[in-house]
Amino acid sequence: MINRKKIIAGNWKMNKTQAEARALVEDLIREIGKFDEAEIVLCPPFTALSAVSELLSPVPNIRLGAQNMHEAASGAYTGEISATMLRELYVRYVIIGHSERRQYFHEDNATVNRKTKAALAAELRPIVCVGETLPERESDKWKSVLETQLREGLAGFGDKELADIIIAYEPVWAIGTGKTATPAQAEETHQWIRKVLATHFSAAVAERIRIQYGGSVKTENAKELLSMPDIDGALVGGASLDARGFTAIIKNACLK
Repeated sequence: MINRKKIIAGNWKMNKTQAEARALVEDLIREIGKFDEAEIVLCPPFTALSAVSELLSPVPNIRLGAQNMHEAASGAYTGEISATMLRELYVRYVIIGHSERRQYFHEDNATVNRKTKAALAAELRPIVCVGETLPERESDKWKSVLETQLREGLAGFGDKELADIIIAYEPVWAIGTGKTATPAQAEETHQWIRKVLATHFSAAVAERIRIQYGGSVKTENAKELLSMPDIDGALVGGASLDARGFTAIIKNACLK
């Protein structure tokens, strides 16, 4: 069995000014210290990337991520950011297809596919989000929904490209609602995702790829969720805005 290193990413969403971002990162650096048993990624808003990048430059155990990017390298796309612009700020990861992007900005699986290709071409590591809504879960359509998102979102990628992709399973009904999939539900879904990857790509990819859980991850539930064998980390929203709480989630990821 491949030993998949846990990856914990903090998605700050539309929170924190540059000054607030600096203060949070300084607190995080103190709290986390030299802990490197999990891969740690911070995803601030675009306006704070430069400030956070500067602070993380001498810190080897915390990586910088972005919350989104455009699929084009440049052009007349007012308000958008390209992969090249992110790379110039030493961004290493980028979240693609978050449920809020799908819901509010009408991104679909084809959009996710194009953005993922652009990210990989720029040597960014995509965190590709998939997840079902509450009606899809309750009507037992979640398996077909996730299979379609994975098949279409990752279409055209070979084993080499997939090795650089992280999947984030985020049940839409659990994001920002306080609801959380039970550890058993989350583990069952992660197992299903691996089965889909093995079917449409390869068994080697399914075994190697890291799958995060996202959806109201908190200090109180992180240890139990992250102890599941197929849950390889967490995509953390609101709880990543508190240095002490986020650090506790990170360290819980490695508790046996």
